[in-house]
Formats: sequence, C-alpha cells, structure tokens
Amino acid sequence: MSSTPVALVTGGNKGIGFAIVRALCKQFTGDVYLTARDQGQGQAAVTKLQEEGLNPLFHQLDIDDLQSIRTLRDFLKEKYGGLNVLVNNAGIAFKVADTTPFAIQAEVTMRTNFFATRDVCTELLPLIKPHGRVVNVSSTASVSALARCSQDLQQKFRSDTITEEELVKLMTKFVEDTKNGVHEKEGWPNTAYGVSKIGVTVLSRIQAQMLNKERKADRILLNACCPGWVRTDMAGPNATKSPDEGAETPVYLALLAPDADGPHGQFVSEKKVQKW
Repeated sequence: MSSTPVALVTGGNKGIGFAIVRALCKQFTGDVYLTARDQGQGQAAVTKLQEEGLNPLFHQLDIDDLQSIRTLRDFLKEKYGGLNVLVNNAGIAFKVADTTPFAIQAEVTMRTNFFATRDVCTELLPLIKPHGRVVNVSSTASVSALARCSQDLQQKFRSDTITEEELVKLMTKFVEDTKNGVHEKEGWPNTAYGVSKIGVTVLSRIQAQMLNKERKADRILLNACCPGWVRTDMAGPNATKSPDEGAETPVYLALLAPDADGPHGQFVSEKKVQKW
C-alpha cells in the first residue's frame, strides 16, 4: 500500500475541474487523480496535462453510477488506505434556452448535482485521512436561489439543526412539486440548478457538523464554494473568469494548511467566507 498522499477531482476532464487538476498537479505533494465519466475524454485530458509537464493519474468515475463510485472507493482503499483531498466538482446545468420541460430539467439536474454528489460523499468521506480536505463545488446560484425561496424554506435551509434526511426530503419534494406543476406555489424558485446547489451548500454544512461530532481530532476541513462565473461549456464564452481563475478558491480550500482550523462548514467565494 502506498503512503503517498492522494487528491482526487470529480468531473476533471474539462472546464473548472480540469483547471483544478492542473493546479493541484503543481501545488499538491502527492498523486493527483483526474476522474471523468468517459474514459476516452479522461485519458485525453491527462495526455494534455502531461504535455504541459504535469503528471496526473486517471480513474474512471461516473458519479451517477453507484457501482462506479464504489469501484473507485475500493481502489483508493486498497492502493492508498484512504484519500487526503476530495474535490466534488462534477455537475451539470441546462442552458437557459433549453426547451426540455422544467420537471425533467429539475429531475436530471437534481440527480447529478445533489444526489450523485451525496453518493460520492457517502462512499468517500469515511476514507478521508486526518487533516484531509473536502471541497464541494457549489455556486452563488445557491445564494440567489435561496433568496427567492419562501420564508419557510429559507428558514429550513439556513437551520443549524437540519439533518441530511430532512434535506433529502426537501430536494425530493422540489422535483415532485415541479412534476405536479406546483413548485412556485410551494415556495420554490424557478431554477433547478440553483435549488440543486442549495442542496450542495446545505449538505456541506451538515457534513461539517458530522465531522465535528464524529472525527473532531482528525481536523478534517470541509467546505462548499463558488468558483465564480467561468468561461466553460456550462457558463458560455461571455463569463468573466478563465478556468484557471475559477479554480483558485477550490484549490485554496483543498490546500488549507495542515494546522488550519478553518474555514470549515462554510460557503466560500473569492477565498472569503460568505454569509449563508
């Protein structure tokens, strides 16, 4: 078993994920895994970074496939005895002009951005080693979507005592409400992406509390962040930041010093803790 520290990025073959892998290859002491759903695209991304003189490794991971997550989990356990840095970056967004019915957009977006990200955490968080770092890439879309929720929903999502089970019920309810055409009446905003990222931010707060309770002495730091508006396939060519600039905050959180005691359980943008 290797004692080499190991970092892993989901959705690493393009955009912000690719830029995070590039930065970690330069700044993290240890093995850096670029993961992607598609083996060919993942390998091509690795080759591109090798041409830059960097040495990422590749492992297949489709976060929508529980078996794929568990195969990766077993590999990390066997080869490294765990994981030091996890960056949950994989996510999707429908384009504004997309004509797919909103209920389907809601279901598909929620399945990947919230439920699949949660599955990765369920399987991989127990592997995080002492002083490990976990970064869940969320979005300021979660903040603006929260502001457009009913007071009742805002209260629930801001609560310090909300459980993972309660959060899952709320995310499921959003999808059901869109199917029944009552999501606005029920106090939800008209953005599937925004609501899915509320889920990611709140999940991060819950997970941090769990780590405080169960593994306080291990000093693991877990945060949600917004990379900013980045020129990617997802956000389009008019965005203000390059992918490398978008990677700055996630990488800062992934590489917090071993003796750091924060940020933890926070929503971070431009390397600063934001009010939730």
